[in-house]
Amino acid sequence: MENLYKITEQGHQYILGEIIKDFIHYDFEKTLTYLEVKGKFCYGQNFKILEADKPIIYKLLIYIIKDEENCKNYHINLNKGILLTGPIGCGKTSLMNLVRYILPEKNRYEVQSARNISFEYLKQGHQVITNYSKAKIFCFDDLGIEQSLKYYGNECNVLGEILLSRYDLFVSHKIVTHATTNLNAIELEKWYGNRVRSRMRQLFNLIAFDRKSQDKRN
Repeated sequence: MENLYKITEQGHQYILGEIIKDFIHYDFEKTLTYLEVKGKFCYGQNFKILEADKPIIYKLLIYIIKDEENCKNYHINLNKGILLTGPIGCGKTSLMNLVRYILPEKNRYEVQSARNISFEYLKQGHQVITNYSKAKIFCFDDLGIEQSLKYYGNECNVLGEILLSRYDLFVSHKIVTHATTNLNAIELEKWYGNRVRSRMRQLFNLIAFDRKSQDKRN
């Protein structure tokens, strides 16, 4: 028997697809409708999914729902995480925050700002690196916006150290990590160093907005 997969938002139910033999078969257009509704709830009534962004959203969704066949077509490795790149204001943060909501709650990753993590380091020191090295899926938002900080005189590139720990977790337990950034490959290597950049290639699938994508904050 087929059942509809529904999500309730603000008292309204949205059908995203069908559950067939315990597997959710998502409908892309219905999922887009829900994401726009959720986006308006999270970011205000001006939020809108643009036609130009649908190819990016499609890639994110086929990864999120683990659509093996279509991921192969787009050279997306389901064993890796997602690194979503693009210019300031193109919508990276909002999309990575929104697409997780199509999953059952127990399967959602947690989004954390790189900037906020660096402030946590000022208060907690190296315990912060331990906190984000747990067997849990995180999305680190805006890599490269944080500063290298000092804790009791010891300077640390906090996110660089966390990424190294996440790489070890990926190798030992296959736990993926997601991230967003405005930086290109050269800038990432300059900020985090060659060692981290090398591991990022193994940690992430790269999904990139066009560098000319409009700033949606204007």
